Amino acid sequence: MSLSDEIQRRRTFAIISHPDAGKTTLTEKLLLYGGAIDRAGSVKAREGGAAAHSDWMSIEQERGISVTSAAMQFEYHGRAINLLDTPGHQDFSEDTYRALTAADAVVMLLDCAKGVEEQTKKLFRVANERKLPIFTFVNKLDRPGREPVELIDEVEELFGLHAVPMTWPIGSGTDFKGVYVRATGQIQVFERAKAGQKARVAGKGGLDDPEIAALLTPAELQQLKDDVDLMDHVLPSFDREAFLRGEQSPMFFGSAVNNFGVAEFLEEFLELAPAPGPRPLMNGGEVGPEQPFTAFVFKVQANMNKAHRDRVAFARIVSGKFDRGMDALHVREKKSIKLNYPHMFFGRERQIVDEAYPGDILGLINPGLFRIGDVLSAAGPIEFHAVPRFSPEQFASVRLADPGARKGFLKGLSQIAEEGVVQVFWPKGGAPLPILGAIGRLQFEVLQHRLKDEYACPVLLEPRGFQMARWLEGGWPEPSKFWGELVEDTEGNPAILFENDWQRRTTAEKSPGLVFLEHPAKKRP
Repeated sequence: MSLSDEIQRRRTFAIISHPDAGKTTLTEKLLLYGGAIDRAGSVKAREGGAAAHSDWMSIEQERGISVTSAAMQFEYHGRAINLLDTPGHQDFSEDTYRALTAADAVVMLLDCAKGVEEQTKKLFRVANERKLPIFTFVNKLDRPGREPVELIDEVEELFGLHAVPMTWPIGSGTDFKGVYVRATGQIQVFERAKAGQKARVAGKGGLDDPEIAALLTPAELQQLKDDVDLMDHVLPSFDREAFLRGEQSPMFFGSAVNNFGVAEFLEEFLELAPAPGPRPLMNGGEVGPEQPFTAFVFKVQANMNKAHRDRVAFARIVSGKFDRGMDALHVREKKSIKLNYPHMFFGRERQIVDEAYPGDILGLINPGLFRIGDVLSAAGPIEFHAVPRFSPEQFASVRLADPGARKGFLKGLSQIAEEGVVQVFWPKGGAPLPILGAIGRLQFEVLQHRLKDEYACPVLLEPRGFQMARWLEGGWPEPSKFWGELVEDTEGNPAILFENDWQRRTTAEKSPGLVFLEHPAKKRP
């Protein structure tokens, strides 16, 4: 198969949502319908059920939350699908933002009762800034919820995005019977299946099919005909070019937990979602997918396999064919490296691959060589737009439960910090232990859990009153002209921690020769 053919059959996407909208459940069901697993795992393992395949950390399996992005590839109907399951909790939004840099499309998941929630708004803005085509999947139709038209209006009002229904629900709550597929005019009436299994189709046909009339009540069938008339004469029709421009979002309805509407969504998603395309460069140019090999690291993860204690860098291939053992320029390090041990992942499971193509996610064994944002290139030094990094809003000091474990603590902290779980600041006075920064408090809990579970190094964290970090350009402020605490990050960049915005403004006014940045300036390769 040619490079062009391999590119065209790939689909790389991320799922975003507010917590508890059913994101991990939908991910599992897409894997189920894609044939990648035999039985979907529940988000929380109950009655001996399997834990979700994408939630591989012990803390995820214990608490039933996703705290890190998971990359999984599977084949379905001749397509190679790269699925990025992202954290929904706002405390881990940095990980989601980085995952979105590796996606070519986004599935925005909504709870049918709650509609658009706060975290969904934030993630939508990031996806929109990247000009990613956005699908909308309205979930939990097995529970009472809002009317479809109300949800369509809400998406348009909040996002300026025309939501175009591609499927339409028949009933809701306990009366949710199935979906109408707009493109084919076919109705799918479902039977409830056992947990973790594919939904069984009780009947399939058009609006006037006797088989459908036998499965729906007269009132349900009439309501559906009225809804179809509304779609055909009032709601806009789907325009793929408008969708790719970010002006329309195809909307689907279903229940991931019952598998209703999932297969119908997957089928149309594969036809509508874009294949990997060109990616812009910092200098204003772009790299097309058929150009020589390039890739960038958007995620680093330690201890995915505790037996090996290894670190993995996840790299999105932007262009060209990847061959195992090939040489590529590590742009930041300005040296050629040999890529001998590439993996593809399915949750924690891994498999060495001999070749890969644009859109694929490679896992590269990382002996401290790779950082988030690093570029690999067979086409000379290039620079893609930076992978997002955010200024922390929560801070804590560290105290070791065992003072003699400092060496192990520093190793574990360094590896976990590489992933972006926390940011590490060393007080300028030379304190023996750092101050940690994070977007949300739950990140600190993850750090504590992982240091104890993966490095046998329990720690105590004490909250600090700082609210923001600002990196400095132009030197350090004079002793009498600053408020806050002077620190350095792990790369030696000078910064200052402030307790409030008044401290920041006052320090800036007294130090006009300094520039205060929300994140460290990216160093040119």
